[in-house]
Amino acid sequence: MAIIMKSKEAAEQVYATIRSQVEKMKQQGHRPHLAALLVEGDPASAYYARTKQKIAEKLGISFHLHTFDRHVSEAELLHLIGRLNDASHVHGIMLELPLPQHLSASVIKQSIAPYKDIDGITPDNKLATVTGDAGLYPATPQACIELLKHYGHTLAGKNVTLVGIGQTVGLPLFHMLQRENATVTACHAGTRDIAEHLSHADIAFVAVGCPDVITQDMVHPGLILVDAGINETLEGKIVGDAASNVGEKVHAISPVPGGVGTLTTAILYKNLLKAIHLQHYSREVVYS
Repeated sequence: MAIIMKSKEAAEQVYATIRSQVEKMKQQGHRPHLAALLVEGDPASAYYARTKQKIAEKLGISFHLHTFDRHVSEAELLHLIGRLNDASHVHGIMLELPLPQHLSASVIKQSIAPYKDIDGITPDNKLATVTGDAGLYPATPQACIELLKHYGHTLAGKNVTLVGIGQTVGLPLFHMLQRENATVTACHAGTRDIAEHLSHADIAFVAVGCPDVITQDMVHPGLILVDAGINETLEGKIVGDAASNVGEKVHAISPVPGGVGTLTTAILYKNLLKAIHLQHYSREVVYS
């Protein structure tokens, strides 16, 4: 049976560091402030936003949830983002996705100031993720790597198979893995035989957003598998991209829920503190 790489301990270590840093900032008269934007209509987004708010309160971070009716205009959202960009007391901006179809996610993402974009969704931060320059990288790819390291696994020199190269997780993770000096094979919709690539892998990451993409017959006993997929079944159960019996065959696997997602939220707040550093010390250098 596989080692189950739960993330609660890793997340708590991140939170402990954040609480310590926040306390020091408050002693100096500063309090980190995060603004979240939620357009009503998606229950899951509302749930995650409230969860993040509760965590912020525990960390001593100021959190303002801006909630909009599902029929809100794009102009209204852009106006608020412009105000938040200019507000000196606001250090981070988080846009809850998905958005209603009448809103352009691309336009709204691009309107967020890169140095306040703790989700790493703006063009400047996407480029920084590719090049490795200073910036705010997406939280989920960071969580994938941090969870692996927490369990003592290194990436340098390892054969890594990445299944899924989407804009949110897979593609930025691909570039991060390369900077960790891993030898990365990227599998996507055009890949003919994913199992063949997995057979040569020491470590695999899956981020497709579809259950049972990885089945037991595709893996081997020495494989370490990080599952970044989050899917809801018809019965309302949350599952990953790997089939439930994959853990019976691999060496180690991250659970869903309780794996990458739990650590991702912690990394978001780590990004908030990094954003504050960029705003004070290197904003004029990092972002032109």
